[in-house]
Amino acid sequence: PARYFDTKTTEPISFFLTGLEELLAWQPNSNDEFNVSAVPLAKRQPPLHSGRPRTLVCHDMRGGYLEDRFIQGSATRNPYVFYHWRYIDIFVYFSHHTVTIPPVVWTNAAHRNSVPVLGTFITEWTDGEKLCEAFLAGGEEAYGAVAEQLARIAQHYRFDGWLVNIENKLSAAAVGNLPLFLQELTARVHSAVPGGLVIWYDSVLKDGTLRWQNELNDQNRIFFDACDGLFTNYNWKEEQLERTQRLAGPRLNDVYVGVDVFARGDVIGGGFDTDKSLRLIRQFGLSAAIFAPGWVYEHLGKENFLQNENRFWGSLAEYLPTHSICTLPLTTSFSLGMGTSTFLDGKDEDSGPWYDLSAQDIQPLYPEQPGMLSTSCCLQDAWCGGSSLQLQGTIPPGEERVAVRLFSLQMPAPPKLFLTLLYKLEGPQPDDFTVALEVTTWDSGICFEGNPTSLPEPNGRYHPRFLPAPPPGLAKLLAACHRGSHGWTSRCYELELQDCSLRDLSLIVSRQQPSLQETPFTCLLGEIRVLDTASVAASPPQVQGVTASQLWWQ
Repeated sequence: PARYFDTKTTEPISFFLTGLEELLAWQPNSNDEFNVSAVPLAKRQPPLHSGRPRTLVCHDMRGGYLEDRFIQGSATRNPYVFYHWRYIDIFVYFSHHTVTIPPVVWTNAAHRNSVPVLGTFITEWTDGEKLCEAFLAGGEEAYGAVAEQLARIAQHYRFDGWLVNIENKLSAAAVGNLPLFLQELTARVHSAVPGGLVIWYDSVLKDGTLRWQNELNDQNRIFFDACDGLFTNYNWKEEQLERTQRLAGPRLNDVYVGVDVFARGDVIGGGFDTDKSLRLIRQFGLSAAIFAPGWVYEHLGKENFLQNENRFWGSLAEYLPTHSICTLPLTTSFSLGMGTSTFLDGKDEDSGPWYDLSAQDIQPLYPEQPGMLSTSCCLQDAWCGGSSLQLQGTIPPGEERVAVRLFSLQMPAPPKLFLTLLYKLEGPQPDDFTVALEVTTWDSGICFEGNPTSLPEPNGRYHPRFLPAPPPGLAKLLAACHRGSHGWTSRCYELELQDCSLRDLSLIVSRQQPSLQETPFTCLLGEIRVLDTASVAASPPQVQGVTASQLWWQ
């Protein structure tokens, strides 16, 4: 069927639903299975509901369902990717179809990086009015059926809830039932989807007129009270943030103040001035909804996209609280889910562009210190996948080393960790530098390294012990200890800790000789793994019950 498979290539594709009839008729079926997310939502610290302002990203690009609709990837040159997951809390996939089911590749990439994904339920114009009249004015049975279907769809495809956007006027009967519909939908999503969310977009008022408020007020509060949050329109001024803050009370973080990166209408700042909007929003302790950050790709062009993207998110970083990884193993090759080639063990196995967000790895922080350090993605060389992480910086005069914070962690340290690292030093004198990993722990009087003679480290910095060869039981898994090739260097480490809590994983670049000159360096990271020895020693479960169906020979 054309809904599930591309008519030109027969490949499975992601899809949307149009109109009330399609929504009410929806049932899961076997053609659907490609669209079910295969990646559970990874845990994070602090949790989403932890009393600090959140950041929502609403992705709206040229109507949606572009090359991202190909579930098994495509040969797209210079595609749009998003990878600053550590800096955001919620991802919304937006389009103007009635029921936007997020393409599964986005759900997989976001979940791997601890970010929940919402679809969009939208009605607009006269057709929207008729649709709302049909299900809202129809009473409890009618709106209950819509709420049930939306919750079932989120549960079935394993995404995390809905943005509800009613952009048309409503009759008195319809608007009277709207808060009840939102309550019902929210309750059903919460029970069907662990951690599920329903967010309302600032549009219709309690009397049924369509008038954007750019704030939380008495005209739209009834809808905010019925669900998990409000996403405001974009044309707000400072006094509206102040009023919103007062009215939201303890639910301050549930108001997502809209920021249109395209800066349409009368706004404080979009584009590379988006930080001005965020600064104000955070002054009032409110959450932010960044709308259409694809501006970087659409407006500035595909050519220098990765460079521009790092500049854009780097300019916002001070207003974006990050979240930490809190489970092991942590393993990543830094792949963006795209490339100009496919690399395996450092070798370019297959030249040619590819795009598959499901293949995106866990993403690091992207630290920037102007003039001192820049972190970027390198497509020209990688250990595995399509890209590596490129660190360029300088060691200041008189200093011996630079520490680059790659991941923030928040979890009890297991008694023994194995760490593996693959890297490549570039530049005129790569032999002038050494590269190592550093683990920091949260301050506590009782945490120390696991050998009996050691004392607690000052400021909790530990340098894992270099292992020339893997321990016997782990030789197969840790073949990485000496599998460097094609110019990549491979290192294995071991760290024993007692009563510690992990905090950061950093890369240390040191010079071999002290110097009064500043020394520039370039280092590519191909892979990092942090493994809990105890769980690694157990052999993984065998795959069972593999079936193949719908075979088509060419």
